[in-house]
Amino acid sequence: MSPNLRQNITLRPDQRLILAPQLIQSLKMLQMPVLKLEQRLRHELATNPMLEEVEPATETEEEELPQSLSDDDPEIDPKMDQIDWDYYLGDEADDYTFSRMREKTEERQSQIPATDKTLQEHLVEQLSFLKLSDEQMAVGEFIIGNIDESGYLTCDKEEIAEILKIDLGIVEEILRTIQTFDPVGVGARDLKESLLIQLREKGQEKSLAARILEECYDCLDKKSHLQIAKKMSTTPERVQEAMDVLKNLAPKPTLGRFDTAATPIVPDLIVEQVGDEYIVAHNDRYVPTLRINSQYRQLLRRNNGVKQEAKQYVREKLDQAKSLLRAINQRRSTMINVMYAIIEEQREFFDRGPDFLKPMIMEDIAQKVEMNVATIARVAKEKYVQTPQGVYEIKYFFNTGLPKEGGTQIVKRSVKQQLESIVKNEDPANPYSDQELQRLLKEDGISIARRTVTKYREELKILPARFRKRVLKEKD
Repeated sequence: MSPNLRQNITLRPDQRLILAPQLIQSLKMLQMPVLKLEQRLRHELATNPMLEEVEPATETEEEELPQSLSDDDPEIDPKMDQIDWDYYLGDEADDYTFSRMREKTEERQSQIPATDKTLQEHLVEQLSFLKLSDEQMAVGEFIIGNIDESGYLTCDKEEIAEILKIDLGIVEEILRTIQTFDPVGVGARDLKESLLIQLREKGQEKSLAARILEECYDCLDKKSHLQIAKKMSTTPERVQEAMDVLKNLAPKPTLGRFDTAATPIVPDLIVEQVGDEYIVAHNDRYVPTLRINSQYRQLLRRNNGVKQEAKQYVREKLDQAKSLLRAINQRRSTMINVMYAIIEEQREFFDRGPDFLKPMIMEDIAQKVEMNVATIARVAKEKYVQTPQGVYEIKYFFNTGLPKEGGTQIVKRSVKQQLESIVKNEDPANPYSDQELQRLLKEDGISIARRTVTKYREELKILPARFRKRVLKEKD
């Protein structure tokens, strides 16, 4: 070895944040909505033989669930032959039972999703009713395969002809046929064509609404009814009637059909009023009650000749089961504690309704319960709570505030509701501009910039004043 080369072993302190597996599991559990939690527990039941599901206890048998499990468990002897099976499988294992807080009052009904046809299957079925040659059928199926979930054709007819090496006229003929299929407007290449197809199916292909689409489509969002009327040599009243016809057409031909089933909203927490107090309970109706499998416990007690590999397997599964049940209990206690803090901060909402929701950010609750803001965010993500005022997403209670006269604050949601109310009650013949909306809000003590009014109006999908204006017919 060269005299200039030396090998040294040195110790150097290094700070690193390493999450323990138990903590990682607890964080994942906390982020799951109740339906996903149920799926996870069902999977664990199927894969971990040390877990079993038990029926919920009756009111006389129901015991208080501990908020957390002790972390002072004695360490296990690493020698497998000296495993204390009584420790693992003794009566104290029942402490790891995850039991429901409420008695199950009705059987859960299984919901089997309907096997509805897809849009493509629906269109191909209609295509099969026609007397088409093999070549025409292939073209039709290719066109249908390139129609998106909104009902629009995603490629040009020239491109289809080139890909299939077929005459363009055949593609155009089959496309026109598909555009007569149900739902009306399907197979169009853009919104304008879809609306024209819908008018044609109504027998209004020569109506003023169709003419407006043909001649003014590109400037519909820039011109008022009066300007369009001058260009079309007609009256504003007739233009308004034509625009009302267009508003009743479907912007997406498949709107309301062929959609995936909506995910049901199941609250994770239930808040009930008892006298002057509010009680928070975890919604355990969909969560299976778990405990350590008693049959395995009895089997291993009787069998002293268990192989070492089996003992190792049981030990691992027991550790996993205990870790899982600790994580579930921790999830429950964390969510309930956070909800109690929200109730304390938003007491007026729970007593008097949504109009009394006050500004509150996640950091306020994090400081109150002495948790990290990220933990509060996990509690609020995709979870709902059932309250005496209705079912709300937990995120609903967190709102930044806007300044109001007198030094108070008002939540943005309330400002939007007030803006929506003003527009709803305005004079249709003289709608308010954004500048006037800003003035009216200021009169109510809400001082915000005009551009903020415009932003909120657009978020509420309220059109600008010139498009809200309606021509009122004179009374005889």
